[in-house]
Amino acid sequence: MKLHEYQARDILERYGLPVTGGGVASTPEEARRIAEQIGGRVVIKAQVQVGGRGKAGGVKLADTPAQAEEVARQILGMDIKGLTVEKVLVAEAIDYEKELYLSAILDRGSKRIVLIASAEGGVEIEEVAKTNPQAIKKIAADPMLGLLDFQARELAFAIGLNDAKQARQFAAIASGIYRIFVENDASLVEINPLVIRKDGSLQALDSKILLDDSGLFRHPDLAALRDTAGEPEAELRAREADLTFIKLDGDIGCMVNGAGLAMATMDVIKLFGGEPANFLDIGGGANAQKVAAALNIILSDPNVKAVLINIFGGITRGDEVARGIVAALEQVERRVPMVVRLVGTNAEEGARILADAQLIPAASLAEAAQKVVEVARAA
Repeated sequence: MKLHEYQARDILERYGLPVTGGGVASTPEEARRIAEQIGGRVVIKAQVQVGGRGKAGGVKLADTPAQAEEVARQILGMDIKGLTVEKVLVAEAIDYEKELYLSAILDRGSKRIVLIASAEGGVEIEEVAKTNPQAIKKIAADPMLGLLDFQARELAFAIGLNDAKQARQFAAIASGIYRIFVENDASLVEINPLVIRKDGSLQALDSKILLDDSGLFRHPDLAALRDTAGEPEAELRAREADLTFIKLDGDIGCMVNGAGLAMATMDVIKLFGGEPANFLDIGGGANAQKVAAALNIILSDPNVKAVLINIFGGITRGDEVARGIVAALEQVERRVPMVVRLVGTNAEEGARILADAQLIPAASLAEAAQKVVEVARAA
Protein backbone atom coordinates (compact mmCIF):
# COMPACT_ATOMS: atom_id res chain seq x y z
CA MET A 1 0.00 0.00 0.00
CA LYS A 2 1.43 3.33 -1.10
CA LEU A 3 0.78 6.51 0.86
CA HIS A 4 0.44 9.98 -0.59
CA GLU A 5 3.27 12.41 0.07
CA TYR A 6 1.22 14.42 2.56
CA GLN A 7 0.33 11.25 4.47
CA ALA A 8 3.98 10.19 4.62
CA ARG A 9 4.93 13.71 5.71
CA ASP A 10 2.41 13.57 8.56
CA ILE A 11 3.86 10.27 9.79
CA LEU A 12 7.40 11.67 9.69
CA GLU A 13 6.24 14.69 11.67
CA ARG A 14 4.54 12.45 14.23
CA TYR A 15 7.90 10.76 14.83
CA GLY A 16 9.62 14.11 15.38
CA LEU A 17 11.45 14.31 12.06
CA PRO A 18 12.03 17.76 10.52
CA VAL A 19 9.51 18.29 7.72
CA THR A 20 8.27 21.35 5.88
CA GLY A 21 5.33 23.19 7.38
CA GLY A 22 2.00 23.26 5.58
CA GLY A 23 -1.08 21.18 4.95
CA VAL A 24 -3.24 19.48 2.37
CA ALA A 25 -6.03 21.24 0.47
CA SER A 26 -8.84 19.99 -1.73
CA THR A 27 -10.05 23.42 -2.84
CA PRO A 28 -8.26 26.60 -4.00
CA GLU A 29 -9.69 28.47 -1.02
CA GLU A 30 -8.18 25.95 1.41
CA ALA A 31 -4.83 26.33 -0.36
CA ARG A 32 -5.01 30.10 0.15
CA ARG A 33 -5.76 29.71 3.88
CA ILE A 34 -2.82 27.33 4.36
CA ALA A 35 -0.53 29.71 2.48
CA GLU A 36 -1.66 32.57 4.73
CA GLN A 37 -0.81 30.49 7.80
CA ILE A 38 2.64 29.63 6.42
CA GLY A 39 3.48 33.16 5.30
CA GLY A 40 6.01 33.75 2.55
CA ARG A 41 6.68 31.60 -0.48
CA VAL A 42 4.99 28.18 -0.79
CA VAL A 43 5.13 25.19 -3.12
CA ILE A 44 1.93 23.57 -4.37
CA LYS A 45 2.26 19.83 -5.10
CA ALA A 46 -0.31 17.59 -6.78
CA GLN A 47 -1.10 14.55 -4.63
CA VAL A 48 -1.25 11.63 -7.04
CA GLN A 49 0.58 8.33 -6.66
CA VAL A 50 2.62 8.52 -9.84
CA GLY A 51 5.99 9.97 -10.73
CA GLY A 52 6.65 12.88 -13.04
CA ARG A 53 4.37 15.37 -11.27
CA GLY A 54 6.79 18.24 -11.85
CA LYS A 55 7.15 17.60 -15.59
CA ALA A 56 3.37 17.38 -15.91
CA GLY A 57 2.95 20.79 -14.26
CA GLY A 58 1.77 19.40 -10.96
CA VAL A 59 4.40 21.15 -8.81
CA LYS A 60 4.51 24.96 -8.80
CA LEU A 61 5.69 27.81 -6.59
CA ALA A 62 3.55 30.67 -5.31
CA ASP A 63 4.77 33.91 -3.75
CA THR A 64 1.50 35.08 -2.17
CA PRO A 65 -1.66 33.49 -0.78
CA ALA A 66 -3.63 34.81 -3.74
CA GLN A 67 -1.15 33.24 -6.13
CA ALA A 68 -1.31 29.99 -4.15
CA GLU A 69 -5.08 29.95 -4.64
CA GLU A 70 -4.70 30.47 -8.38
CA VAL A 71 -2.00 27.80 -8.71
CA ALA A 72 -4.10 25.33 -6.72
CA ARG A 73 -7.03 26.06 -9.03
CA GLN A 74 -4.83 25.18 -12.02
CA ILE A 75 -3.54 21.94 -10.49
CA LEU A 76 -6.74 20.60 -8.89
CA GLY A 77 -8.62 18.57 -11.47
CA MET A 78 -5.53 18.15 -13.62
CA ASP A 79 -5.01 14.75 -15.25
CA ILE A 80 -1.56 13.29 -14.54
CA LYS A 81 -0.92 9.93 -16.18
CA GLY A 82 -4.58 9.02 -16.05
CA LEU A 83 -5.15 10.15 -12.45
CA THR A 84 -7.19 13.20 -11.49
CA VAL A 85 -5.65 15.52 -8.91
CA GLU A 86 -8.10 15.83 -6.03
CA LYS A 87 -5.74 17.22 -3.37
CA VAL A 88 -2.64 19.39 -3.24
CA LEU A 89 0.03 19.72 -0.59
CA VAL A 90 0.73 23.34 0.27
CA ALA A 91 4.16 23.48 1.91
CA GLU A 92 6.67 26.15 2.77
CA ALA A 93 9.28 26.70 0.08
CA ILE A 94 12.73 26.66 1.61
CA ASP A 95 16.20 27.54 0.39
CA TYR A 96 18.85 24.87 0.70
CA GLU A 97 22.40 24.14 -0.37
CA LYS A 98 22.52 20.40 -1.01
CA GLU A 99 20.24 17.42 -1.60
CA LEU A 100 20.80 14.03 0.06
CA TYR A 101 19.01 10.69 -0.11
CA LEU A 102 17.99 8.45 2.81
CA SER A 103 15.76 5.38 2.99
CA ALA A 104 15.03 2.21 4.93
CA ILE A 105 14.16 -0.99 3.05
CA LEU A 106 13.97 -4.71 3.71
CA ASP A 107 16.92 -6.50 2.10
CA ARG A 108 15.74 -10.06 1.57
CA GLY A 109 19.27 -11.20 0.73
CA SER A 110 20.69 -10.32 4.14
CA LYS A 111 17.28 -10.74 5.87
CA ARG A 112 17.76 -7.37 7.54
CA ILE A 113 16.43 -3.84 7.40
CA VAL A 114 18.99 -1.81 5.48
CA LEU A 115 19.50 1.95 5.60
CA ILE A 116 20.57 3.45 2.27
CA ALA A 117 22.06 6.93 1.96
CA SER A 118 23.62 8.97 -0.80
CA ALA A 119 25.14 12.42 -1.20
CA GLU A 120 23.29 12.58 -4.53
CA GLY A 121 19.67 13.24 -3.63
CA GLY A 122 16.78 14.69 -5.57
CA VAL A 123 16.97 12.05 -8.32
CA GLU A 124 15.84 8.44 -8.56
CA ILE A 125 18.16 6.25 -6.51
CA GLU A 126 18.06 3.65 -9.31
CA GLU A 127 19.62 6.22 -11.64
CA VAL A 128 22.38 6.93 -9.11
CA ALA A 129 22.99 3.18 -8.82
CA LYS A 130 23.54 3.03 -12.59
CA THR A 131 25.64 6.15 -13.10
CA ASN A 132 27.55 6.48 -9.81
CA PRO A 133 27.13 3.35 -7.65
CA GLN A 134 29.98 4.33 -5.32
CA ALA A 135 27.86 7.27 -4.15
CA ILE A 136 25.40 4.86 -2.49
CA LYS A 137 26.21 3.79 1.06
CA LYS A 138 24.41 1.08 3.02
CA ILE A 139 24.30 -0.20 6.56
CA ALA A 140 22.25 -3.11 7.95
CA ALA A 141 20.43 -2.75 11.25
CA ASP A 142 20.92 -5.47 13.84
CA PRO A 143 17.86 -7.78 13.80
CA MET A 144 17.73 -7.84 17.60
CA LEU A 145 19.15 -4.47 18.67
CA GLY A 146 17.87 -2.37 15.77
CA LEU A 147 19.74 0.54 14.21
CA LEU A 148 22.46 1.55 16.65
CA ASP A 149 23.55 5.17 17.06
CA PHE A 150 27.11 4.56 15.94
CA GLN A 151 25.83 2.88 12.76
CA ALA A 152 23.69 5.89 11.88
CA ARG A 153 26.62 8.25 12.50
CA GLU A 154 28.91 6.07 10.35
CA LEU A 155 26.37 6.34 7.54
CA ALA A 156 26.40 10.14 7.91
CA PHE A 157 30.20 10.24 7.71
CA ALA A 158 30.14 7.90 4.70
CA ILE A 159 28.15 10.42 2.64
CA GLY A 160 30.35 13.35 3.66
CA LEU A 161 28.53 14.80 6.67
CA ASN A 162 31.68 15.37 8.72
CA ASP A 163 30.26 18.18 10.84
CA ALA A 164 29.43 16.64 14.24
CA LYS A 165 26.14 18.51 14.62
CA GLN A 166 24.97 17.49 11.15
CA ALA A 167 26.02 13.89 11.74
CA ARG A 168 24.02 13.76 14.98
CA GLN A 169 20.92 15.21 13.30
CA PHE A 170 21.29 12.79 10.39
CA ALA A 171 21.61 9.90 12.85
CA ALA A 172 18.42 11.01 14.61
CA ILE A 173 16.56 11.15 11.28
CA ALA A 174 17.91 7.74 10.25
CA SER A 175 16.81 6.28 13.59
CA GLY A 176 13.40 7.89 13.09
CA ILE A 177 12.77 6.32 9.69
CA TYR A 178 13.96 2.97 11.07
CA ARG A 179 11.34 3.23 13.82
CA ILE A 180 8.68 4.21 11.28
CA PHE A 181 9.63 1.19 9.17
CA VAL A 182 9.41 -1.29 12.05
CA GLU A 183 6.46 0.11 13.97
CA ASN A 184 4.24 0.56 10.91
CA ASP A 185 5.10 -2.65 9.03
CA ALA A 186 6.53 -0.70 6.10
CA SER A 187 8.36 -2.06 3.08
CA LEU A 188 9.95 1.31 2.24
CA VAL A 189 10.46 4.61 4.03
CA GLU A 190 12.23 7.15 1.85
CA ILE A 191 13.25 10.80 2.13
CA ASN A 192 14.28 12.22 -1.22
CA PRO A 193 15.55 14.81 -1.01
CA LEU A 194 16.79 15.28 2.52
CA VAL A 195 18.24 18.76 2.20
CA ILE A 196 20.95 20.72 3.96
CA ARG A 197 19.62 24.22 4.65
CA LYS A 198 21.75 27.34 4.57
CA ASP A 199 22.06 27.25 8.36
CA GLY A 200 23.45 23.69 8.14
CA SER A 201 20.36 21.93 9.48
CA LEU A 202 18.69 19.00 7.73
CA GLN A 203 15.08 18.87 6.57
CA ALA A 204 12.93 16.31 4.76
CA LEU A 205 11.60 17.95 1.60
CA ASP A 206 9.78 14.97 0.08
CA SER A 207 8.98 11.58 1.56
CA LYS A 208 7.54 8.26 0.46
CA ILE A 209 6.19 5.34 2.47
CA LEU A 210 5.09 1.92 1.23
CA LEU A 211 3.28 -0.34 3.69
CA ASP A 212 3.19 -4.13 3.70
CA ASP A 213 -0.41 -5.13 2.98
CA SER A 214 0.07 -8.26 5.08
CA GLY A 215 0.62 -6.11 8.19
CA LEU A 216 -2.29 -3.73 7.73
CA PHE A 217 -4.56 -5.75 10.03
CA ARG A 218 -2.41 -4.39 12.86
CA HIS A 219 -2.86 -0.80 11.67
CA PRO A 220 -6.52 -0.01 10.89
CA ASP A 221 -5.71 3.71 11.04
CA LEU A 222 -3.17 3.30 8.24
CA ALA A 223 -5.41 0.96 6.23
CA ALA A 224 -8.03 3.72 6.24
CA LEU A 225 -5.59 5.97 4.34
CA ARG A 226 -5.62 3.77 1.23
CA ASP A 227 -6.33 5.59 -2.04
CA THR A 228 -7.56 3.12 -4.63
CA ALA A 229 -7.59 5.62 -7.54
CA GLY A 230 -4.36 4.35 -9.05
CA GLU A 231 -4.88 0.64 -8.43
CA PRO A 232 -5.94 -1.77 -11.20
CA GLU A 233 -9.61 -2.76 -10.94
CA ALA A 234 -8.71 -6.46 -10.88
CA GLU A 235 -6.52 -5.97 -7.81
CA LEU A 236 -9.30 -4.09 -6.05
CA ARG A 237 -11.75 -6.92 -6.77
CA ALA A 238 -9.19 -9.45 -5.55
CA ARG A 239 -8.71 -7.61 -2.27
CA GLU A 240 -12.47 -7.53 -1.70
CA ALA A 241 -12.56 -11.31 -2.26
CA ASP A 242 -9.57 -11.83 0.07
CA LEU A 243 -7.35 -13.03 -2.79
CA THR A 244 -3.69 -12.27 -3.44
CA PHE A 245 -3.53 -11.05 -7.04
CA ILE A 246 -0.92 -9.23 -9.10
CA LYS A 247 -1.47 -8.48 -12.77
CA LEU A 248 1.38 -9.33 -15.14
CA ASP A 249 1.94 -8.83 -18.87
CA GLY A 250 1.51 -12.38 -20.21
CA ASP A 251 -1.43 -14.26 -21.74
CA ILE A 252 -1.72 -17.35 -19.50
CA GLY A 253 -3.95 -16.87 -16.47
CA CYS A 254 -2.89 -18.70 -13.30
CA MET A 255 -5.06 -19.80 -10.38
CA VAL A 256 -3.08 -21.58 -7.67
CA ASN A 257 -3.39 -22.27 -3.96
CA GLY A 258 -0.28 -21.24 -2.05
CA ALA A 259 2.24 -18.50 -2.83
CA GLY A 260 5.18 -20.89 -3.25
CA LEU A 261 3.24 -23.14 -5.61
CA ALA A 262 2.07 -20.07 -7.53
CA MET A 263 5.67 -18.93 -8.04
CA ALA A 264 6.68 -22.44 -9.13
CA THR A 265 3.74 -22.57 -11.53
CA MET A 266 4.78 -19.32 -13.19
CA ASP A 267 8.37 -20.55 -13.43
CA VAL A 268 7.33 -23.78 -15.16
CA ILE A 269 5.07 -21.89 -17.57
CA LYS A 270 8.05 -19.75 -18.56
CA LEU A 271 10.21 -22.88 -18.81
CA PHE A 272 7.91 -24.13 -21.58
CA GLY A 273 7.96 -20.75 -23.34
CA GLY A 274 4.79 -19.19 -21.98
CA GLU A 275 4.17 -15.90 -20.16
CA PRO A 276 1.99 -15.70 -17.02
CA ALA A 277 -0.76 -13.08 -17.07
CA ASN A 278 -1.00 -12.87 -13.31
CA PHE A 279 0.01 -14.11 -9.89
CA LEU A 280 -3.05 -15.36 -8.03
CA ASP A 281 -3.05 -17.26 -4.74
CA ILE A 282 -6.51 -18.36 -3.61
CA GLY A 283 -5.04 -19.41 -0.26
CA GLY A 284 -5.55 -22.45 1.88
CA GLY A 285 -9.06 -23.65 2.54
CA ALA A 286 -10.51 -21.69 -0.38
CA ASN A 287 -14.21 -22.34 -0.89
CA ALA A 288 -16.26 -22.45 -4.07
CA GLN A 289 -17.22 -18.77 -3.80
CA LYS A 290 -13.60 -17.65 -3.60
CA VAL A 291 -12.59 -19.89 -6.52
CA ALA A 292 -15.39 -18.47 -8.65
CA ALA A 293 -14.31 -14.92 -7.79
CA ALA A 294 -10.71 -15.75 -8.71
CA LEU A 295 -11.63 -17.20 -12.08
CA ASN A 296 -13.84 -14.22 -12.88
CA ILE A 297 -10.99 -11.84 -12.13
CA ILE A 298 -8.58 -13.81 -14.34
CA LEU A 299 -11.02 -13.90 -17.26
CA SER A 300 -11.72 -10.17 -17.00
CA ASP A 301 -8.25 -9.64 -18.49
CA PRO A 302 -8.69 -9.51 -22.30
CA ASN A 303 -5.06 -10.58 -22.78
CA VAL A 304 -5.70 -14.01 -21.24
CA LYS A 305 -5.78 -16.72 -23.94
CA ALA A 306 -5.70 -19.76 -21.63
CA VAL A 307 -5.87 -20.56 -17.92
CA LEU A 308 -3.87 -22.97 -15.80
CA ILE A 309 -5.55 -24.08 -12.58
CA ASN A 310 -3.02 -25.78 -10.32
CA ILE A 311 -4.43 -26.99 -7.00
CA PHE A 312 -2.55 -29.09 -4.47
CA GLY A 313 -5.16 -30.10 -1.93
CA GLY A 314 -3.99 -30.01 1.64
CA ILE A 315 -6.24 -27.69 3.60
CA THR A 316 -7.88 -26.76 0.29
CA ARG A 317 -10.38 -29.46 -0.77
CA GLY A 318 -10.37 -30.52 -4.40
CA ASP A 319 -14.14 -30.90 -4.55
CA GLU A 320 -14.66 -27.35 -3.24
CA VAL A 321 -12.29 -25.99 -5.89
CA ALA A 322 -14.08 -28.00 -8.57
CA ARG A 323 -17.48 -26.63 -7.51
CA GLY A 324 -16.04 -23.12 -7.65
CA ILE A 325 -14.76 -23.69 -11.16
CA VAL A 326 -18.12 -25.01 -12.34
CA ALA A 327 -19.92 -22.08 -10.68
CA ALA A 328 -17.57 -19.58 -12.30
CA LEU A 329 -17.98 -21.12 -15.74
CA GLU A 330 -21.72 -20.59 -15.45
CA GLN A 331 -21.21 -16.91 -14.71
CA VAL A 332 -18.40 -15.76 -17.02
CA GLU A 333 -19.15 -14.38 -20.46
CA ARG A 334 -15.90 -15.26 -22.15
CA ARG A 335 -14.45 -18.75 -22.28
CA VAL A 336 -10.85 -19.72 -22.98
CA PRO A 337 -9.12 -23.12 -22.86
CA MET A 338 -8.44 -24.24 -19.30
CA VAL A 339 -5.95 -26.80 -18.07
CA VAL A 340 -6.54 -28.27 -14.62
CA ARG A 341 -4.10 -30.11 -12.40
CA LEU A 342 -5.90 -31.19 -9.25
CA VAL A 343 -4.22 -33.44 -6.69
CA GLY A 344 -4.50 -34.07 -2.96
CA THR A 345 -7.51 -33.92 -0.66
CA ASN A 346 -10.73 -35.02 -2.38
CA ALA A 347 -9.04 -34.83 -5.79
CA GLU A 348 -11.01 -37.81 -7.10
CA GLU A 349 -14.33 -36.21 -6.19
CA GLY A 350 -13.12 -32.97 -7.76
CA ALA A 351 -12.24 -34.78 -10.98
CA ARG A 352 -15.76 -36.26 -11.13
CA ILE A 353 -17.33 -32.82 -10.70
CA LEU A 354 -15.16 -31.43 -13.51
CA ALA A 355 -15.69 -34.39 -15.86
CA ASP A 356 -18.42 -32.63 -17.87
CA ALA A 357 -16.89 -29.15 -17.74
CA GLN A 358 -14.84 -29.54 -20.96
CA LEU A 359 -11.54 -28.79 -19.22
CA ILE A 360 -8.12 -30.19 -20.13
CA PRO A 361 -6.82 -32.49 -17.36
CA ALA A 362 -3.15 -32.86 -16.43
CA ALA A 363 -1.47 -35.26 -14.01
CA SER A 364 1.64 -33.18 -13.25
CA LEU A 365 2.66 -29.53 -13.19
CA ALA A 366 5.04 -30.03 -16.11
CA GLU A 367 2.30 -31.61 -18.20
CA ALA A 368 -0.15 -28.87 -17.24
CA ALA A 369 2.29 -26.09 -18.14
CA GLN A 370 3.16 -27.71 -21.47
CA LYS A 371 -0.52 -28.12 -22.39
CA VAL A 372 -1.53 -24.57 -21.39
CA VAL A 373 1.32 -23.05 -23.42
CA GLU A 374 0.25 -25.08 -26.45
CA VAL A 375 -3.42 -24.05 -26.26
CA ALA A 376 -2.50 -20.42 -25.61
CA ARG A 377 -0.37 -20.35 -28.75
CA ALA A 378 -3.17 -21.95 -30.75
CA ALA A 379 -5.80 -19.51 -29.49
